[in-house]
Amino acid sequence: MTLTPMPSPDLRLSADGRLASCAACPRQCRVDRRSGGRGRCGAGAGAEVASICLHRGEEPAISGPGGIANVFFAGCNLKCVYCQNWQISRPGSPARIGSLDVAADEVLRLLEGGASGVGFVSTAHVGPQVEALAAALRARGAAVPFVLNTNAYECPESLRGISGLIDVYLPDFKYADGELAARLSGAGNYPEVAMTALRGLYVRTGAELVLDPDSGVAMRGMIVRHLVIPGHVDNSVEALRLVARELSPAVWLSLMSQYRPTPEVAGDPDLGRRLRPEEYQAVLDEADRLGFENGWRQELESADDWNPDFDRQKPFDRG
Repeated sequence: MTLTPMPSPDLRLSADGRLASCAACPRQCRVDRRSGGRGRCGAGAGAEVASICLHRGEEPAISGPGGIANVFFAGCNLKCVYCQNWQISRPGSPARIGSLDVAADEVLRLLEGGASGVGFVSTAHVGPQVEALAAALRARGAAVPFVLNTNAYECPESLRGISGLIDVYLPDFKYADGELAARLSGAGNYPEVAMTALRGLYVRTGAELVLDPDSGVAMRGMIVRHLVIPGHVDNSVEALRLVARELSPAVWLSLMSQYRPTPEVAGDPDLGRRLRPEEYQAVLDEADRLGFENGWRQELESADDWNPDFDRQKPFDRG
C-alpha cells in the first residue's frame, strides 16, 4: 500500500472548545482539560495515546490477514476493577506518544507494512483526539476501514460527531445489571447509557456486517462484544436478551471467554479466577436460544492469547 505524503492537518487540540468544560462522556465532569484539569478518566487535552501496535486478535473480520493497527488511548471513563488493559487505563497512566502527528506517522508505518485497518481503542473520553487523528489519516491517504472500539459508555453526541470517519463499530455491552456495573465499573447507569449508544449505532448501521469478499475484512457495520465475567452468568444472559430485544438477534455478536484475573482482583472468589467451561457454555446456549447466528465465540484458552502486556513495545507479542 502506497500512501500519499501529504502534510497532516493541524492536530493540536489545545483550542478545542469541547475540552474547556468537558462533557465528552456521560460522566460530565466539566473540568477544563485545556488548562490541565483531568476528570475521572484521567485524560488531558493532549494526544493521550498509550500504545500503537499491530494486533491480530480476536474477531477475524476486524484483524484481517494483515492485523489491525490499533491505537490504544490512555485512561478510561469506566473503572472496571478487572480491566485487562489496567496498565494504561488507570488515571495517571502514561500517554507514551506525545503528539498526534507522531501517532499518525506510527499508524501509517503499520499500514504500509500490510495492516488491514485502523482501530481506535478506548475512545469514549477522547472524542476530539480520535476525530483529529482519523481525519489526518484520511487526508494522508489511509483508505482502509476505521474501527471504533468503545466501551459504549458514550454520549450520543460524541458518536454522531465522528460518524463520518468510522466504518465499523465494535462496542462492548458489558452489563445488563446496574448494581453490578456500579460495583465493578463505578457506573450504575451503564445499562441505560450503553444501550442508548447501541441503539443509535444500530439505526446507523443495521444488522448487516459488510465483509470484503476476498480478505473477509469488515468494511462497514457493527459487532457487539460481550465479555463473560466469572460468577456473573446471569448478567451475561440478560445482556444477550437486551441486545436481542432492543436491537436484533441478527446483530453480529462476539462472545468473549478471555477473562483473566488482574492483580487488583486476585483475592476475589469469582473475579480472582478464570471462567469455568460450564459458565461460558450457559451463555453460548442462551445465545443459541435467542437466535444469534452471526459472530464469534472463543476457546477458554484464549485468555492466554489476547491479554496484552503494555510494558512491552509489542503488547500482544508473547515471544
